[in-house]
Amino acid sequence: MAKYLAQIIVMGAQVVGRAFARALQQEYAASQAAARARGRSGQQSAAASSLTGMSLQEAQQILNISTLSPEEIQKKYEHLFKVNDKSVGGSFYLQSKVVRAKERLEEELNIQSKDPNQQSQNTET
Repeated sequence: MAKYLAQIIVMGAQVVGRAFARALQQEYAASQAAARARGRSGQQSAAASSLTGMSLQEAQQILNISTLSPEEIQKKYEHLFKVNDKSVGGSFYLQSKVVRAKERLEEELNIQSKDPNQQSQNTET
């Protein structure tokens, strides 16, 4: 009886392992295809995301920005930075997230200014 139970457990683990490996391969292929579709600007944007530790979408959500304009970024940054100041009962953690979001969005603006063909694609998403 124990022998059969052990065989069932091993076979179940193999099935789950194969399914996980297949899903991982599919995800990797999809991410590679998306990276190729984004092209050079996408690689720079991905590099900026890895350096700042924040994706473009996350930065836009933090500062509540739909389009990338320097004036809007600065306005939202100043407001959220003041609101989250520790001296007025704010959170240092949230304040640091606001700073990182501003840095990430400014980096994206720099990338877009270098490659104006990609600018319209990135601001629409």
